[in-house]
Parts: sequence; structure tokens; C-alpha cells
Amino acid sequence: MRKLLAIFLCVSAAAVAGEYATLAGGQQLHIDRHEQRGAKVTLYYPGGGSTSLDAALISGFETEDYVAPAAATPAPAPTQPQPPAKLDPKALVSAAARKTAVPERLLQSVVKAESGFHADAVSPKGAIGLMQLMPATASQYGADPKDPAQNVEAGTAYLRDLLLKYNGDVNAALAAYNAGPGAVDKYHGVPPYAETQSYVGRVIRNFQNTPQPAPAQ
Repeated sequence: MRKLLAIFLCVSAAAVAGEYATLAGGQQLHIDRHEQRGAKVTLYYPGGGSTSLDAALISGFETEDYVAPAAATPAPAPTQPQPPAKLDPKALVSAAARKTAVPERLLQSVVKAESGFHADAVSPKGAIGLMQLMPATASQYGADPKDPAQNVEAGTAYLRDLLLKYNGDVNAALAAYNAGPGAVDKYHGVPPYAETQSYVGRVIRNFQNTPQPAPAQ
């Protein structure tokens, strides 16, 4: 699973100006900009959101060359009202994966384990939607957990921040997503909770059995 860290940190070039943050291990993370205050560095992501890290975890920054986007072609005006688009959870997952650089297969595996791709899922503890967000977590990311797109975006951003917090340790990040970072920090890894251990194993099995998504055209 360590290979996931390299996938997570490598992002294809985008048609925007930005930076690459080089981590101490040599991996690069595509960001919009950064701010440093004392021993902390805040990374701002192109799609929105930010993460604060210890400055010691980052060895440097490189400016990305700007590539001008192609001029958009105006869409023709519809001749008649269009029916509402059918919700496609996997499309939401793909979009969130591209936006945050979280591996799509990992994200699909989490959504499968959390809700079975059911946007209206609600747990007995009050977790909501595709990524089973608790209202407090959704609020931290400014999201409405009952909106499928916002649910997936906020859940993915939370998972990305956990991967960064635990330096790419996928097992620890998944355990924190399930049981909370406090439990992982207390036990210095996956806590001895049967539910959490089962959850981490289920996500990893889902990941191993999920086909590699086709490259975006």
C-alpha cells in the first residue's frame, strides 16, 4: 500500500498557474499556493481547501509554468427543457479524485465500504450520504452532507488531509476516517477496535478488487 503515496502525491499538469510542493521524501504535490508562518506551512489546493503541515516535512517549492486554457466554445441554447441529469455516484467520485489527487480506486473503495454507492444512506449514528459524513465533519469543510456532490467532495478532502497527516500511511488514514484521528493517535496506528479493523480490511480488499480506471480523455 506504500505505492499509494506516490500515486496520491503525483498530479498531472493542469492548465493553471500554481506550484509544486516537494515533500521531504522527494514526492511532489500540486498546489495553488502556500503560506508559511513560523514552523507551519499552509498548502492551498487548486480546487479549494487547504492543509497545514510542519515546515520540516517540505523541502521546497517549484513554480508551475502557466498554460493558457483553450477558448471555450459557447454551448448552443437548448430548444426545450432538459430532464434532470441522473445521479452518477462514480462520476462524482472520479471528479473528486481528480480535484484532490486522492487515488480514484482508493476513493471508490471507501465509498463502497461506507454506503455501497447509495447517496441517501444514513447510519444509526447519523452519518450521511455516499461517504457517510457526520454533520460536524461536513460543516468543517463547508459542505451540505445531503448534497451528493458536496458530500463526496468534503469526504474526499477529509481523506486527503488524513493521508497527509499520517504521511501516506493508508491504513492509519482509513482507521482515522472510521474511528477518528484521536483513536489512531492514541494507539499509534489502527486502534484495537473490531469495527475499525474490519473496516480497514474491507476497504483494502475493495481496492485490490477494483479495476484501474481508464485514463481521462
